[in-house]
Amino acid sequence: MFKRREFIKSLGLTSLGWIGLGDAVLAEIQNEFPQANLPTLFSPIRVRGRVTSNGQGIHQVAVSDGRTVVLTNSSGEFTLQTSMDRNFVFISIPSGYELPKQGNGSALFFQRISKTKADQQMSFELKKLSQSDENHRFLLLSDTQIQDEYDANQLLTVAAPDVRKTIASLGDPNLFGIGCGDLVYDHKELFKEYNESVSSYGVPFFQVVGNHDLDFGGRSDESTSGTFEGHFGPTYYSWNRGEIHYIVLDDVFYLGTGSRYIGYIPEEQLAWLEQDLKAVEKGQTVVVSLHIPTYTGGVKRYPERDTLGGTVSNREHLYRLLEGYQVHILSGHTHFNDNMIQGHVFEHNHGTVCGAWWSGPICYDGTPNGYAVYSAKGSELQWQYKGTGLEMEEQFRVYPKGYHPDFPDFFSLNCWNYDPAWEISVFVNGIKKGNPLKIMARDPWSMELHTGPTLPSRRSWVEPQLNDHMFFFQPETTENLVIEVKDRFGNVYSKKV
Repeated sequence: MFKRREFIKSLGLTSLGWIGLGDAVLAEIQNEFPQANLPTLFSPIRVRGRVTSNGQGIHQVAVSDGRTVVLTNSSGEFTLQTSMDRNFVFISIPSGYELPKQGNGSALFFQRISKTKADQQMSFELKKLSQSDENHRFLLLSDTQIQDEYDANQLLTVAAPDVRKTIASLGDPNLFGIGCGDLVYDHKELFKEYNESVSSYGVPFFQVVGNHDLDFGGRSDESTSGTFEGHFGPTYYSWNRGEIHYIVLDDVFYLGTGSRYIGYIPEEQLAWLEQDLKAVEKGQTVVVSLHIPTYTGGVKRYPERDTLGGTVSNREHLYRLLEGYQVHILSGHTHFNDNMIQGHVFEHNHGTVCGAWWSGPICYDGTPNGYAVYSAKGSELQWQYKGTGLEMEEQFRVYPKGYHPDFPDFFSLNCWNYDPAWEISVFVNGIKKGNPLKIMARDPWSMELHTGPTLPSRRSWVEPQLNDHMFFFQPETTENLVIEVKDRFGNVYSKKV
C-alpha cells in the first residue's frame, strides 16, 4: 500500500496526465488517496440512473459523457464515472423509440452534469414507436449560414417553406433531420431565427457544429462550443433508427488565434467513437455526419490550395475505425456537391441551403440551393438532392450550344448529384446516340452570375468553381433531342432540349 501511495504522489502529473488516466482511475485514486490533490477540474463525479420506457428498463442502451461509454443493465440501470470537465450525459437512442425534441425543435437526448454534486441521479424516459422504424427517411440541410436580417428572412420565407412542403409530401412518421453545420454565419444571436425554422418543421433535428457556429477568441479549441452547446447539447454523439447507426462528429478544430481552424478529429472523439462502435455489429450501415468533409474532389481540382481547412487531416484513422461497416459520411462546408467513393467509405459532400451565401439560386458549382433527402429501407440507403423551389425530378440542367464560353461548340449539362454509377444518355428521334463527355469544368450559369469583383452583388468574393459533374455533347441535330439520366437506384429523369 505504501509503495502505491508513494508512486501516485511521485507522479507529479500535469493536467494532461490526469486526463490520460481516465475517469474511472481518477475516481479510484481520489477515493483511496484523498491527499493526492487531484486538480479540481477533474474531480470525479458519479452519475447513476436508468433508461426506461413506460416504467420498464431498456437493456443495452449506450450512455456516455463523451469520454466513457457504458451500457445499461437488464433493468435499464447505469453507473457512469465522470468528472467536472464534462458537460453532458447523453444516450444513444435505440431503434424502436421516438426521438424526443427540445422546445427549439432539436433532438433531446442529453442532460447537463451538475458541477457541484459528486453523486447525482439522471433518468431518461423514452416512448416506444407505434410503428416500425426499419424504413425511415431523413433530410440533410447543410450551411443555412444566416448572417443578417436578409439571410434570416430568406431562410424563413423561402427555404423553410420548401422544407415543410417536402416533409408533408413524404408523410413519414419516422422522419428526422440533420443540420450539417454552419447553421449561422458567425452571428450567433441568429440561432433564434435558425431555431424558429427548425421548430416549424415539426420533426426532430440533430445538429452538427460548423466553423461559423463557434465562439472564437479563446485560447484553445475546448473554449469554442459554449454557445452551440447551450442551444443543442453535445457536439458529438450517436443514435439509432431501424438497422442504421447514426453518428455526429465535431471535426472543426480551432487553432487558438483569430478565426483559424483546421479539419481534424481529436483523440478524445476517436477514443469515444471506438467505444461507441463496440455496440454496433460489423456489417451494419453506419452514417457519420460532420461539417468539414473528410475528403473532396476539390483536392484534385485545385491542387495548389491548402486543404487543412477544407478536409480532415487525420481522416485515415477515422476510416480505419469504420472498417467492417457500410459507411456513409455526410458533410457540408464547401458550398458545392461532390460524391466520393473510397473503399468502404461513401462520402456525400452536399450543396447548401444558402447556395452561394444567399447571393442567388445556385451554389458556385451550379448546384441549386437545396438539401438532400435520404431513404432507409432496412440497411439500404438511397438519396436524392432537392433543389429549393424545384421538383424532386429536377436532377440536372442543360445549357444550349454556345452558352458555355469555354466550350462554345458544345451543349453542356450539369448533373450535380452524379456519381460513377449514374448513366447519362443522348437520344435523337428516339435513338440513343451515345453518352456525353464528362469534363472537369465550371458551370456556365455560375460563370454568368458570379464572375468578377462586383458579382454577385451581395457576396462579391464568390467566384465560379470547377466541378466534376459537367458534361458536354455535340448532337448531329437538335430535332427531338432528349437527355436521359438514370441514377444509381434506377430512377430515370429526362428532358427534351
